[in-house]
Amino acid sequence: MEHPDSHAAEAAHEPLRGGFTSTRFVLVEPSHPGNVGAAARALKTMGFSRLVLVAPRVPQVHCDPEAVAMASGADDVLAAAHIVPTLADALVGSSWSLALTARTREYGPPPAAPRLAVQDACRQVAHGDIALVFGNERTGLSNEDVERCTALAHIPANPAYSSLNLAQAVQVLAYELRLAYLSAETPGVALPTAGAQETATPLATSDDIERMYVHLENALIALDFLDPANPKKLMSRLRRLFARSGLEREEVNIVRGIAKHILLKSKDGAK
Repeated sequence: MEHPDSHAAEAAHEPLRGGFTSTRFVLVEPSHPGNVGAAARALKTMGFSRLVLVAPRVPQVHCDPEAVAMASGADDVLAAAHIVPTLADALVGSSWSLALTARTREYGPPPAAPRLAVQDACRQVAHGDIALVFGNERTGLSNEDVERCTALAHIPANPAYSSLNLAQAVQVLAYELRLAYLSAETPGVALPTAGAQETATPLATSDDIERMYVHLENALIALDFLDPANPKKLMSRLRRLFARSGLEREEVNIVRGIAKHILLKSKDGAK
């Protein structure tokens, strides 16, 4: 028999479901089935359920006995995990993404501690789906994967022994994000506004932005501004520049319009 207060408690948390269901946790090339199951458990304990796996080493990892055992009651989250071949596929439809990294990158947004990073996530989720991205247990995220994400986070662990298990890292971020979502829904609790972007227009999705980069790169090659044989770090720097701005859909369309006209002019000039 259900406790009479259970429905009241559920109703009280109903408004929180928007952020919780609009957040996906992405594991890139996870090697160990047990970590995938433990990550599913970490998500469920914090109220999340969307798990995306990019090219896991064990293709049917959500059915692996070790993964199921480590999920320990979060079998539903594990079974519903979405498996995709690339990070680009995992980010389709998301308007903001946070990459977790254990080291500082030369190119990419500066990393923030999880507690600060999730405050930004809390603001961005109002515009659509967001994603938290975690790398492989051994190598972490590649530079290319980091550049594809909007923001960067780093867990300030003990420098003498900073090795975090993948599922532990997922738990830390899920916990911090849960607190941020709960605080955002509590009357009288304001989120920090430093660096916040307030916009009434839709943000561009990850796939919109990736198409913009391809279009822009082709235009720069046509202008002889970018040498494809010796690109150096031009596109990486441009990605970092645009990542800081929080691109709106209309802004992406403007950049692509510029690129389109450059390409048209270049073709006309070549005739």
